[in-house]
Amino acid sequence: MQTPRRVRDLGVTVGTLPPGPLNAITDVPGVRVGQTTISTGDLNTGVTAIVPDGYADGLPAAVAVGNGYGKLVGSSQVDELGVIETPVLLTGTLSVFRVADALLTWLLDRDPKATSLNPVVGETNDGHLSDIRRRPITPEHVHAALDSASTDLPAEGCVGAGTGTEALGFKAGIGTASRTLDSGTIGVLVQANFSGTLTVLGTPIPAQPVPAQSDPAQPVDGDGNSCMIVVATDLPLDARQLGRVARRAVFAMGRVGSDFGPGSGDYAIAFTTNRRSAFVDRQLRGPFQATTESVEEALLNSLTMATTTTGFRGRTAHAVPHDLIRLR
Repeated sequence: MQTPRRVRDLGVTVGTLPPGPLNAITDVPGVRVGQTTISTGDLNTGVTAIVPDGYADGLPAAVAVGNGYGKLVGSSQVDELGVIETPVLLTGTLSVFRVADALLTWLLDRDPKATSLNPVVGETNDGHLSDIRRRPITPEHVHAALDSASTDLPAEGCVGAGTGTEALGFKAGIGTASRTLDSGTIGVLVQANFSGTLTVLGTPIPAQPVPAQSDPAQPVDGDGNSCMIVVATDLPLDARQLGRVARRAVFAMGRVGSDFGPGSGDYAIAFTTNRRSAFVDRQLRGPFQATTESVEEALLNSLTMATTTTGFRGRTAHAVPHDLIRLR
């Protein structure tokens, strides 16, 4: 057994820009995160809620689709209007609709005059380690994640929407990171669940073969199974510029070894808490770099903070050995 540790604590420094105080999405002022975890034998799933201040008045936002084999509820209205008007929630694939409905209930309870709301909920498939057909997420799980949202360092690894996820041949989960610029902060949270060969600072670390699973029809790695990336900032970017930032977030998956498999739904949603829209495009080099560095580190954190997990039908996903990371 090994103690979960963030990749920076293992001696791996990603990029050159400085992280924020927590090195997390919650370094962005006004952004909170709450999570609910279900880990009981055959069930390994949960909810992760990203709750920005001011969402009810609409915040500039954009979505980038690397591969559309997934479900991001509410994305078409974000594309059309360039705003989010709710928190962003993440969960397992078959629970995404229950989570969206529970989020809607939570929002309506807080706004008795609302007649139209666009809940934004993303997912990845945790069906290898969790009995996904049971759809165990209840409104109470969703509301608990929302109500507990705080500006603390979010838990990483096998928590919330990352409880049952795997990436790059290893157990993965939730990861977060941030970078600071003179003009503001970029923060990222990921739900990692995709295929490829783990790559740390350019060096591949292939997963070693493991004993046959009790259900050989369900491979550990499969054809992808998706990644959700949430990018938050307080920079004064408009929706079009946030779309450019979101695309760089998806690109950054390649830096850790994603093969962008055909069965993978890879999405990024970027939003800002700043409505001034004062940037011009030639100023985007810094935000682009901050985004790619943050995503790369958050994805690595999702792996090094995860623990070996045995779940549905006795299937096991193994944590990446930290000694392999320390050697990079």
